[in-house]
Amino acid sequence: MPDAPGVYRFVDADGRVVYVGKAKSLRSRLNSYFADLSALHPRTQAMVTSAARVDWTVVSTEVEALQLEYSWIKEYDPRFNVRYRDDKSYPYLAVTVSEQFPRVLVMRGTKRKGVRYYGPYAHAWAIRETLDQVLRVFPVRTCSSGVFRRAGQVGRPCLLGYIGKCSAPCVGRVSEDEHRALVEDFMAFMDGRTGPFLRRLRQQMSDAAGTMDYERAARLRDDIVALERALEKNAVVLADGTDADVVALAEDPLEVAVQVFHVRGGRVRGQRGWVADRTDDAGTGELVERFLLQLYADADPASVPRLVLVPETSPDTDETAALTEVLSGHRGGPVHIRVPQRGDKKALLDTVAQNAGQTLALHKTKRASDLTTRSRALEEIQQALDLPEAPLRMECVDVSHLMGDTVVASLVVFEDGLPRKGDYRRFEIKTRAGQSSDTDAIAEVVTRRFRRYLEEREQVGEVETGVHTEEEPAGPSAVDPTTGKPRRFAYAPSLLVVDGGAAQVAAATDALASLGIDRGPGGVAVAGLAKRLEEVWLPGDPDPVILPRTSEGLYLLQRLRDEAHRFAITYHRSKRRRSALESALDDVPGLGDVRRRALLRHFGSVKRLRSATVEQIAQVRGIGPTLAEAVAAALAADTAGGGVNTTTGEVLD
Repeated sequence: MPDAPGVYRFVDADGRVVYVGKAKSLRSRLNSYFADLSALHPRTQAMVTSAARVDWTVVSTEVEALQLEYSWIKEYDPRFNVRYRDDKSYPYLAVTVSEQFPRVLVMRGTKRKGVRYYGPYAHAWAIRETLDQVLRVFPVRTCSSGVFRRAGQVGRPCLLGYIGKCSAPCVGRVSEDEHRALVEDFMAFMDGRTGPFLRRLRQQMSDAAGTMDYERAARLRDDIVALERALEKNAVVLADGTDADVVALAEDPLEVAVQVFHVRGGRVRGQRGWVADRTDDAGTGELVERFLLQLYADADPASVPRLVLVPETSPDTDETAALTEVLSGHRGGPVHIRVPQRGDKKALLDTVAQNAGQTLALHKTKRASDLTTRSRALEEIQQALDLPEAPLRMECVDVSHLMGDTVVASLVVFEDGLPRKGDYRRFEIKTRAGQSSDTDAIAEVVTRRFRRYLEEREQVGEVETGVHTEEEPAGPSAVDPTTGKPRRFAYAPSLLVVDGGAAQVAAATDALASLGIDRGPGGVAVAGLAKRLEEVWLPGDPDPVILPRTSEGLYLLQRLRDEAHRFAITYHRSKRRRSALESALDDVPGLGDVRRRALLRHFGSVKRLRSATVEQIAQVRGIGPTLAEAVAAALAADTAGGGVNTTTGEVLD
């Protein structure tokens, strides 16, 4: 293998290219694939083991490597490369500039040469509303080729020509050059260069009024209003009139969602989203740069902006420089890739990131809400874990703490593949702080949960093991006869999932065994889902179960684990806020639990309460000026004495 930059291809036994990659040093990169197989990412393992040979091509520069890599990905469509796909079909406002008499229309699908695109827009009706306003000032052609030819043959324009929303080049009202000038003005307006047109129209309106041509002045006034209404549909997000594309990602171990806001003239002119399967363990910066190459490599050079705002760039500055050079060459001018740190650009990037997160959540929810998909997921879990029946009820335990402090845990429940939030439970770990590991906490939660299960079963005459028989089904005995409501812990899950690997699974299994609950038929199966590699660990097995990355079963297990993680972190943060507030305000006379909670609810966090003035604290209901001064003094003394300074965004284990 040469120690030089180049592009490589992994090929399977049937001659299909399964992966394409580039490297500054082919020898170094390819050697990494043939190290210890167990040290590779599971998806990389799958790629390497499915390949029969590897080919490579040496190039002279990283820019050439980047261009060749993209062309090969387009040519071979390898299944282990990330391929972004639109999450829906977006409509564009298109101008057919290559035609003799260009026309404006709404278009979807693959972009064509000789067509100028604006957007994408969220809805086609939004384009038509904008177009209806703008055609008053720029009456360009919008009809199809057939309508245009027929109008020329009969010598009469269509309705738009009669009402002034088309200049009617079909019947010669304007020449080809005059119509082309209207089209150029229309495109300049859509590109964001709106100021000159509005100033020119206002001057013409003033001149018409000065010559007492009030009808023309009124028409020009209406044209100005129409353009202003069209502009109002796109709020200003960047005050300096910047042209930029803003890119943000939301990712999990299986998928990544991308959102792009197209900003022209400081206004959001379009929005677009993609969802892709993750095929390797690439970081955020590398995913962003792969996306930018796919987005712009085949795009119209005029659509590539001067500025691209991203959440992160590749840690390898040479790769970022190579991508910048490729995009600049395609655009025919400089392109800058920036990571905003503050100001309106950072605020806009945060908004785009929220949209990406919502797109990913919606995509996951759509998959989860499909009955057929859920059924397939449960069947895949049953087969992969060798369960006697599909796990219709699954529970997951997750532990959350900060350096062993304020240890809490969550237990979430999924039935038929959907969350059953009424059965969620939170646990405060009773082991002393600093003396509890994750495995100890999991053992405590499992013991407490299933001890209650056994107690409630015994109350209705069940056997001590808590395993119902065929003659005595679980349903009737799980209802409290006095209230008619289900008992809190009366149902046993078919599958208990813990967040972690072999050690966490062993802790849960031992806890169940100590209560006399086995893993046999009618018992409780246990599995662990490790975060980084998405491996499924079973009790006593030295090797994990690797589910395919496209498996609906893995997708459901991941949703279950992520929900438990979210629920645990939410509880942990609330506990830390309360404990920090209580420790700082313990000695304030007249401040009880109710007023402490009122302070925390009003300010949202201890950090904000510490920075509040006495007057702001006194505004809280039940807190007067005297008590507010005492609270402020206690917080100031606690900070000066090195007390806990609770901040937002803390990293939780």
